[in-house]
Amino acid sequence: MSNRQAGNPLHGITLETILTQLVAEYGWAELGRLIPIRCFNHEPSIKSSLKFLRKTAWARDKVEQLYLSGKDQFN
Repeated sequence: MSNRQAGNPLHGITLETILTQLVAEYGWAELGRLIPIRCFNHEPSIKSSLKFLRKTAWARDKVEQLYLSGKDQFN
């Protein structure tokens, strides 16, 4: 079973951790510009954004890709 996630660079990183680090790095305004979704641009919060991202695969993919593109900044 341990080999199942061996190639996944996001294994062990929660969506909340990813979002929190992106907000700390970019801020809500820049994050909303980079990924134009309502939960980042209209009264943004971690809680509401997590709720939306857990339901919306395409938006979660964009957030994960942004995180991976700047992953060295977060370590």
